[in-house]
Amino acid sequence: MLMDAKVIKTEEQYHSYLEEVQSLLTAAPKLGSEASERLELLTVLLENFENQRYPLEAPGPIDAIKFRMEEKGLKQADLIPYFGTRSRVSEVLSGKRPLTVQMIRMLSVGLGISTDTLVGSSDDAVLKNKEGVDWSRFPAKEMIARGWIEKASGKAIKTVEEQVKEFVSQIGWQLGDAAFKRTISGEAYSPTTKYALYAWLTRVVQKSREKKGELGSYKEQSISIGFLKDLAQLSWFEEGPKLAIEYLEKNGICVVVEPHLKGTMLDGAALKDLDGTPIIGMTLRHDRLDNFWFTLMHELVHIWKHVSNNDETFMDDIESSASNDRREAEANRIAREAFIPRVVWKRSAAFLAPSKEAIDILSRELKISPAVIAGRIRREKGDYRIFSDLVGHGEVKKMLFKN
Repeated sequence: MLMDAKVIKTEEQYHSYLEEVQSLLTAAPKLGSEASERLELLTVLLENFENQRYPLEAPGPIDAIKFRMEEKGLKQADLIPYFGTRSRVSEVLSGKRPLTVQMIRMLSVGLGISTDTLVGSSDDAVLKNKEGVDWSRFPAKEMIARGWIEKASGKAIKTVEEQVKEFVSQIGWQLGDAAFKRTISGEAYSPTTKYALYAWLTRVVQKSREKKGELGSYKEQSISIGFLKDLAQLSWFEEGPKLAIEYLEKNGICVVVEPHLKGTMLDGAALKDLDGTPIIGMTLRHDRLDNFWFTLMHELVHIWKHVSNNDETFMDDIESSASNDRREAEANRIAREAFIPRVVWKRSAAFLAPSKEAIDILSRELKISPAVIAGRIRREKGDYRIFSDLVGHGEVKKMLFKN
């Protein structure tokens, strides 16, 4: 009886076996009996045929999260621990914001969704591709719009993908998968935006090399707590951001401003070029004084403490939830301390009873911008509606790019 069962090749055979399985299930055969073994064999054959003829498409990350929410009776507010803020939950579920590595880890542990599903089948396939890079996934349209590469026409000598490869190769990174073996950390890094981040990173390195002749000599021992405090006090001046960039470049640390690419939640980056030149990249995604100063200081700490060679890169979303990465926590702590020592902060009226007057008093005492203090209060309270007139909206770009 068992030997009569064959691999299913036709719909008629499929339906015949399906009817037999239903009949066997109704009879409820005893475990170990011939009928039970045939039921098991037919079930395997049916599943094999169904998987080949009617393959199930793997659910996308967002669909998987929504399914688990429905299954567990969860509301969007219940996902805040995994995403950091209510607005971020809404942005991710609506597809406006990609999942970060940290979010994927939290959701995988907290909701029991596999990381493969959260990364997405297409992205996972690319990540597992050890033979090369999917050059077609670079944001070519945006790269063309910014003038990084040219639009290919019928008479074009090079295709867009060939131009993308050449664009990356200009900075000396090997083509193919080897170009992506840099160790990248930070809340802004996500497998779903990896190609856009590499395009941005390449452009930052290119622009930094254009400034090489303007840089002073870099000495690792020159960065210290005192160096950070000197930088922090430049925020006191009206043209502080410009002075800060000049200060860092005089000390051999290149600062490049390049707007972020669509879909990336990137504020800043820290890395070293092939020759060891430290580079701080900034997007000014949030054009505010408080964000500029904290991003700049955060990336400088990475240069000082964490970027030991030219294979290490940090890409940060400064306003994201706290990272589990010890280095990110250290960069945040040292950056905060450089502006406002913890002891001073905990005893200040700006912390105990926040007001514009208290912010002004602490600002004058420490000789730092009131925007930095207001920004810290807003972040610690999780309320970005307060003191919005003190954080310098729209002032950084206007200052750095004025004619």
